[in-house]
Amino acid sequence: MAGSSREAVFDYEFLRGRQNETVVKEFCVASAGASETFRFKPSYKMADHGSTENGINWIDGHIE
Repeated sequence: MAGSSREAVFDYEFLRGRQNETVVKEFCVASAGASETFRFKPSYKMADHGSTENGINWIDGHIE
């Protein structure tokens, strides 16, 4: 495909887990022609928490 561009943007939102690890809650891939967002369920049970700054909450998600 001469002249085509394969540029994309990857964006993710995360929370801090029990051991201060990064737990990805939302991952988005976007290009000029399409975008897809993936929201992940909690990786383990813990008290509900989230961020008032970005609206990401521990209980949100649809992917295991």
